[in-house]
Amino acid sequence: MLAMVVERPGAPLAPRERPVPEPGPDEVLLRVLACGVCRTDLHVADGELPPLGHPVVPGHEIVGEVVRTGAGVTGLAPGDRVGVPWLGWTCGTCAFCRSGRENLCPAARFTGYHRDGGFAEFAVADARYAFPLPPGQDPVATAPLLCAGLIGYRAWRMAGQARRLGLYGFGAAGHLVAQLARSAGQEVFAFVRPGDAEAERFARGLGAAWAGPSDALPPAPLDAAILFAPVGALVPAALRAVAPGGTVVCGGIHMSDIPSFPYALLWGERVVRSVANLTRADGAALLALAPTVPLRTTVTPFPLREADAALEALRGGTLSGAAVLVPGS
Repeated sequence: MLAMVVERPGAPLAPRERPVPEPGPDEVLLRVLACGVCRTDLHVADGELPPLGHPVVPGHEIVGEVVRTGAGVTGLAPGDRVGVPWLGWTCGTCAFCRSGRENLCPAARFTGYHRDGGFAEFAVADARYAFPLPPGQDPVATAPLLCAGLIGYRAWRMAGQARRLGLYGFGAAGHLVAQLARSAGQEVFAFVRPGDAEAERFARGLGAAWAGPSDALPPAPLDAAILFAPVGALVPAALRAVAPGGTVVCGGIHMSDIPSFPYALLWGERVVRSVANLTRADGAALLALAPTVPLRTTVTPFPLREADAALEALRGGTLSGAAVLVPGS
């Protein structure tokens, strides 16, 4: 099979012919139908996450078809369609796992980082961490839901019942959260790279009440803000934008350092919090909610061999919505 591999962080992905992997106990072998390209894949490729010391196949927004099942797998059979997210395995026994917070499991293993992911023609996943999908869903349109959608959904819930919600960064996650927020009757304020008129138009087209540069103040104080852009300097900017009692949620797994800021920005019972990973309960909830909104993904497909071009488009902020790799295209 063809796999696009991170062999040296910071270098282009290496196209490699690899043997099709075999599923172990509790695992399934998937033919990858589509795999979304997430900013976390960019962090893995650029070496911004702790190095693992060995090559890895990134990709954790996988839509695949079950080819074979390993020993112990129940509920899935060849031909079934599943979605595989970032959370690839947890211990199930630690205090976090036992209390419904498996996203914080210290032994967790993540797809496309600890476990080879979906930038390949085939992938292996733990069946217990794969979500069954309806057979008729478009795999390219579905793939971004499996991280941009899931992390966005968790961050949106952490933001609380905000009447006015700010979104800093309006890419794959932002354009999905905007739809969730609008369906709940919230006003959306979109903050984009200064000078990016196309992103402003994209946000307004999805119902944003206001769209403007990330260094601007919104026309009215926000009740909450979510940061999808991995830029630490946006934390004090968002604190300036939220009203007393407001919440700033940092939705990324990696962010540049947050600069010092005056305590007055935090005072007034403002809250800054992060979102870490996801739980399987998040996945079940979002996938049930998505068709009722309904959530519509805006995607740009790329052939698997053009994974580097997809990453570069994400890095450069030239995408509207999400990039999705399609093996065989």
